[in-house]
Amino acid sequence: MSAHLLCEGRVVIVTGAGRGLGRAHALAYAAEGARVVVNDLGVGLDGTPGADSPALRVVEEIRAAGGEAVAHGGDIATTQGAASLVHTALSTYGRLDTLVNNAGFLRDRMLVNLDEEDWDAVMRVHLKGHFLPLKHAAAYWRAEAKAGRTPCARVVNTSSGAGLLGSVGQGNYSAAKAGIVGLTLVAAAEMGRYGVQVNAVAPAARTRMTERTFAQTMGPPEAGFDAMAPGNVSPLVVWLGSAGSGGVTGRVFEAEGGRITVMEGWRAGPSADRGARWTPSGAGDAVLKLLAEAEVPGAVYGA
Repeated sequence: MSAHLLCEGRVVIVTGAGRGLGRAHALAYAAEGARVVVNDLGVGLDGTPGADSPALRVVEEIRAAGGEAVAHGGDIATTQGAASLVHTALSTYGRLDTLVNNAGFLRDRMLVNLDEEDWDAVMRVHLKGHFLPLKHAAAYWRAEAKAGRTPCARVVNTSSGAGLLGSVGQGNYSAAKAGIVGLTLVAAAEMGRYGVQVNAVAPAARTRMTERTFAQTMGPPEAGFDAMAPGNVSPLVVWLGSAGSGGVTGRVFEAEGGRITVMEGWRAGPSADRGARWTPSGAGDAVLKLLAEAEVPGAVYGA
């Protein structure tokens, strides 16, 4: 590997890396010199086990291109699976530098039809599946820092426009992806002292999870540039996971096609202070005046 590669020497974990965005990220990291732990449980869109091992296929792709990679097939939404994921990086390559949390699936329903099982399953894989790998990676990095070996560590979490604006028929997914933003902000604040930066991306790309949506809304790709190709998101994810992103933490970025947007989330807008308790009608009058001064929120997807 030549010295100019952005991630040369770094060890990178990518969860849900057997297909779609995760596969694109894993290949992009390897192309920039990283040694990659390719995690994928090999399940279907609804989270049920699949018959093959997509993680191994991605590892073979990376090795065929001259890179280094190892497969991990554990369930990262369990303590054992998340711990073994981090252990795989450490036992194989002796270190861990970057964690990309990407694994997920969909169980879409309108709220009145959304079963408790569908809620729990999506929360588990997206939100818990971000928390547990982050927890175990962070414990390693904190121990390194306390031993005097402060890491140059990076975490890239995967949110969604559904988590930022909402998406009709995706109450479980939207809530989980919004939760990931909150987790990102807390982790960035807590882990900065240990040399860890934590950011999130909200990608828009054609994957197994979104292919029907984008087929309906985007039409066929234009000649020369497929704006919905998963690989379009990976350059930002690779840079955020590299040493070159020093000083960037606690941020959310939207990535789609050739566009990168810094998302600006909840912050104080227009305010009114009466200096005493409001009456209900007085509070209502004040709110209507404040709303007239406030920015109009973005439209919920599918509304």
